[in-house]
Amino acid sequence: MTNNTPNHTPDLPRTVLELATKAGVKLMTAESCTGGMVAAALTTPAGSSSAMWGGVVAYANDIKQQILGVTAEDLHTHGAVSPQVAAAMAEGAIKNSTATLAVSISGIAGPGGATSSKPVGHVEFATFLKGDKTAQTDTKVFKGNRTEVRLQATMHALVLLKNRLEAL
Repeated sequence: MTNNTPNHTPDLPRTVLELATKAGVKLMTAESCTGGMVAAALTTPAGSSSAMWGGVVAYANDIKQQILGVTAEDLHTHGAVSPQVAAAMAEGAIKNSTATLAVSISGIAGPGGATSSKPVGHVEFATFLKGDKTAQTDTKVFKGNRTEVRLQATMHALVLLKNRLEAL
């Protein structure tokens, strides 16, 4: 597997948890194409409950709307795989929880679902810190099969959390 995510380390979930615990931050995930893989990575280390609040697997658009507050207009206008929807997912995760920092992921892991403007491997990310006015978004296009895209997206989401925590 090719990993084009910077700062990848095998201990990344533990590092994220340590940074969050030190900062007094509770983490939340809102995941579509990764199907809970980020939450699973963050709950694997012992003691993860000190920083992990929870996660939502919002695979269907209905769940994105009902649980995370994504608008039908954003889904229709921009599509589920868009910076706007990723931002709304992260913001909704914070607004509907007592967590402090959320990461969201929505993408096309393949093999189907691609369009000319959004190929397989196209993944949208957002992080939202309680008190922010807007979410920070990031777009990546990963190479590889479905499993590889999902693994790379998971690692990149962890890097985004690490970077946000280090900036606190």
